[in-house]
Amino acid sequence: MTDVLTSEPRGCPVHHSASDDAAPDLVDPMVHSHGDPHAVWRELRRHDPVSRHELGDGLGFWSVTRYADADTVLRDHVRFTSERGTMIDLLGTDDPAGGSQLAVTDPPMHTVMRQPLQRALTLKAVERSQDVIRQQIVRLLRPLADGGPFDFADAMLAMPMAVTGVLMGLPEQDWDRLTRLTTVCIAPDDPEYRHPKGRKHTLQLAHRELFAYFQDIVRSRQQNLGDDLISVLLRTEFDGRRMSVGEIVSNCYSMLLGANVTTPHAPGFALDHLLGTPGLDDWVAHPELIRSGVEEALRWASPITYFMRYATRDVELSGTRITAGDAVVVWIASANHDERVFADPFLFDIRRRPNRHIAFGAGPHHCVGHSVARVTLRLLFAELFGSFTGFARAGATERLSSNFVSGVKHLPITAAVKK
Repeated sequence: MTDVLTSEPRGCPVHHSASDDAAPDLVDPMVHSHGDPHAVWRELRRHDPVSRHELGDGLGFWSVTRYADADTVLRDHVRFTSERGTMIDLLGTDDPAGGSQLAVTDPPMHTVMRQPLQRALTLKAVERSQDVIRQQIVRLLRPLADGGPFDFADAMLAMPMAVTGVLMGLPEQDWDRLTRLTTVCIAPDDPEYRHPKGRKHTLQLAHRELFAYFQDIVRSRQQNLGDDLISVLLRTEFDGRRMSVGEIVSNCYSMLLGANVTTPHAPGFALDHLLGTPGLDDWVAHPELIRSGVEEALRWASPITYFMRYATRDVELSGTRITAGDAVVVWIASANHDERVFADPFLFDIRRRPNRHIAFGAGPHHCVGHSVARVTLRLLFAELFGSFTGFARAGATERLSSNFVSGVKHLPITAAVKK
């Protein structure tokens, strides 16, 4: 099975300068939603694995496309820091949350901040919540039993919020609103989410609303601590003090964003690719392969397209010299399709072993919620394949316009309830 978006390109789609008019611009969200970024990454892996990408006005970054280099950058927090920012949008300015938000804090402070969350989200702890997670999945899939068109991708967008909402102790009536706001934050260029006043206004409104929401939640939770993740943050101490309200709010935003990025898009990508193929029938017929199939879905989708770091000193990657202070963008989706690591990488193989994908990152910043995501996805596919049959496409797939998240926002399907 070969993904129609990743067929072998005719000739080289890039010349080694991103400023060339003929070269697809990997920063452009439309390249990811309507183009073929994999054709670009494949040629870069072959001919220019660490290449310079200029954005103008003196801004630019190094594109890292091979697995080995990507793994090195993500694991080495000494030579590659996250504290100046991890998003291309912030090039030219340091992230104001650096050093206080888990995602943009390096060890040893990162380790202190991460430990209590990691304890709360161990596999054993998450597995104790399986019944709650399964109930939310059953609720979201229930309309599929009606026999009419069901937007699978739209339901998946709501799935992580239903799980994380329970774990964070957030009121159920707020889940739909929070799902939309976090999607706006990672796809402000998407026509479905973009404000008429433009991208910047879109982000400002979404950030303002989310931070105000969590400020109210955190202040309320201070008076009524429980065993939810926000209470864990409220009890966390580092440098001999507890986090300020602002720091906790920032980390709540980061946690919610992380949860709502990876989990919904792996199943959407997988089902979109497998519908109408023997591969779907094969997976349905082998429930014992749910676990390995989920890992392949994560590799295949690579929902977080990239992570950014800054070099703290002069360093060399694949023969290319990177200067201290330079931004380095690790293209996760490219690394997860590197032919040097994954045999036949454009084959969706539910039996792939080993499968050393880095969909959740690597090193100190390996996603703290990966166990929640994995358990949720395993329960989802077990419920989907155990309860339904006859999956068919009922309309066109629509991709999310984002250079940060590789996502499917609409995937109409039909299915029948298993007798």
